[in-house]
Amino acid sequence: MQTITVVNPLTGQKLHDIEAHSATDVALKFQAGREAQPAWNNLGPSARAKMAHKLVDVLIANQEQLMDVLQKETGKSRMHAFEEVTGALAAISYYAKMTPKLLKRNKVRGGVPLLITAYTEPAAVGVVGIITPWNYPLALTMMDVVPALLAGNAVVQKADNQTAKTVIMSRDLAVQAGIPADVWQVVHGDPQEVGNAVTDNADYLAFTGSTATGRLVAQRAAGRLIGYSLELGGKNPMIVMPGANLEKAAELAISSAFGNAGQLCVSIERLYVPNHAIKEFEQVLKQKVESLKVGASNQFDFDLGALSSNAQIERVAGFVDRAQAEGARLVTGGKALPEIGPNFYAPTVLADIPHGAEILHKEVFGPVIALVGYDSLDEAIELANATEYGLNAAVVGDVKSALKVASKLMAGSVNINEGYRASMATMAAPMGGMKQSGMNRRSGPGGLLRFTENRTIGVANAMPISLPNRAKDYRRMAPLMTKLAKWMGKF
Repeated sequence: MQTITVVNPLTGQKLHDIEAHSATDVALKFQAGREAQPAWNNLGPSARAKMAHKLVDVLIANQEQLMDVLQKETGKSRMHAFEEVTGALAAISYYAKMTPKLLKRNKVRGGVPLLITAYTEPAAVGVVGIITPWNYPLALTMMDVVPALLAGNAVVQKADNQTAKTVIMSRDLAVQAGIPADVWQVVHGDPQEVGNAVTDNADYLAFTGSTATGRLVAQRAAGRLIGYSLELGGKNPMIVMPGANLEKAAELAISSAFGNAGQLCVSIERLYVPNHAIKEFEQVLKQKVESLKVGASNQFDFDLGALSSNAQIERVAGFVDRAQAEGARLVTGGKALPEIGPNFYAPTVLADIPHGAEILHKEVFGPVIALVGYDSLDEAIELANATEYGLNAAVVGDVKSALKVASKLMAGSVNINEGYRASMATMAAPMGGMKQSGMNRRSGPGGLLRFTENRTIGVANAMPISLPNRAKDYRRMAPLMTKLAKWMGKF
């Protein structure tokens, strides 16, 4: 058996080994899922929802152990591990409550009222392939796996190797809650081999990851004519409006940019501030950033934890170095913190950035804020939209005015007087990206219904519905049918 070594980002020491599955292993998992799925589907929505409610209780009972594993695998702080657990619980609770309503059969108007009755109903697609990343392994698992299961599907999930134990623990707790083992299976190993095998065997695919990989996944899924959803990268802006409280705006910027040390798809990376207030704002922001505590603890001691790996440290440092080479000014941070551990990086603010600079257009995925001034709101909106991404955005200021700005931002989610939590915490609302930030949505009713196919059932009442099948008959029937069509339009 081939294995993969996983390293603790907090210490740089070996954490454990995991099995490296092969494409053949993945195919066997899908076969087991196909055999288990019909019985699972036949349980019905209410029975499955009951198990999801039980899963909430099981996760809460194991919350401390889950946070311990999360921190060791991701390097995140205790507060961000706690946020992730609460996000996972919110997703499960929402879909457990909504499943019976979303999956019920609905009556629709028949083609010929009284003579035809029609129904629509969602039908499970079969076995869903789900590919999840390393940054939020618990929350993103529950946001995708749980609705797929509750829709009546089996799931084969490819976990990122770095955070496979978190996913495996989550799945084992789901089995404790009553979900059959073969209905939710987890694979890991070589990303290309295992990822391709999941795509090649799935009846529907949900992918979360980079835009570059998402394009490859979409091409492979399209070649099989299966449905898919993609939640991809972002370069998320926050606009501080004229007259906004600068202290509040700076606090929001910090909480929105440095959550999980900036390793979050909806993290704010670009901050637009009126030129007349930018110097004052910079000083307020600098003071707050430099007061943040960075470190490792299994208690609520630190504001930021580690980045996920040495490769991530090098990636973030490279962006900061290149930004300065292009003319940006370092306000604070901009360095690794080896005295704390191998993968810690200081929260960073850059200013005086040329508009064409790389750091304003490419996703950093780390604790870095790019501070940019503007002269008018129209300019701020134009700058905010000047990227290939459209995942998340934020506006700080008077709500009435901010709503007008929000409607002009090309982003799947816009938060007012918040960075991302206002929309992310609203499980009833769809979450996803415009432009190169993804396709389709997770969360909301559609977050479950994407894992189904619509089935239409038409019932002919009292007599068969038939039309003439000879051209000569239409000479007599066509005028009558035209009158009937006109009457039906008024019915």
